[in-house]
Amino acid sequence: MAFKFYLVKHLSWALGMGSDSHPLGDGLRMVQQAESAEILMDFLSSAHVFAAALRQVFEQETLREVAGESLSFSQLKLLFFGSTTESHTIGDAAAFLGVSNAAASKTVEKLVRRGLLSRAETLQDRRSSQLVLTQESRNLLQSYEAARRRAAAGVFREFELEELRRTAELLDRLAATIVKHSARAAEVCLQCEVFYREHCRFGELSRRECFYRRNQSDKQEPLAHPDEPA
Repeated sequence: MAFKFYLVKHLSWALGMGSDSHPLGDGLRMVQQAESAEILMDFLSSAHVFAAALRQVFEQETLREVAGESLSFSQLKLLFFGSTTESHTIGDAAAFLGVSNAAASKTVEKLVRRGLLSRAETLQDRRSSQLVLTQESRNLLQSYEAARRRAAAGVFREFELEELRRTAELLDRLAATIVKHSARAAEVCLQCEVFYREHCRFGELSRRECFYRRNQSDKQEPLAHPDEPA
């Protein structure tokens, strides 16, 4: 028994498991660290490629199917934001898009001219205009949602639904972990945008208040008659 203890002790030392300063142990740790770094970089690369494929291929092609080249993705995002809140202002649009009020105003003006947004003054403050979806924009959003569902069913048909469900849960956990390590975690809006969910695991995991839900409950003021474009 004593011999076995002696043998195990010295084999552990030889492999670098019993001494932090043993060169073999240092070498093993360096190999493990290099392997970990390679896996992490490979993971980040794959995540970036997936996000780019989703945005630049899947989303853009779905939008072109519905609206051709007449609507940008930023404009579509703003319409989706409007569909999940009762009303919002230029300031809300700027905060959501992450741009200045002037830039948001230009985006809104284009949508108003196209008949996709209308302005309505609040009865409490005539100087403040609320932005309201028109029937045309609501129809467009319904068409986009239908096209997106068809595209997703076709693209991901080779994957099992349970596999997709588990992957979705993992993606939410990963996103929540990244945000939790940010110095400004409470300020970060990941803009789920056209993928808004009533039940959001990411919000629960990161314990954050959703920008959409905050605007759903904020300052719901009565509106005057909307200023529909000609």
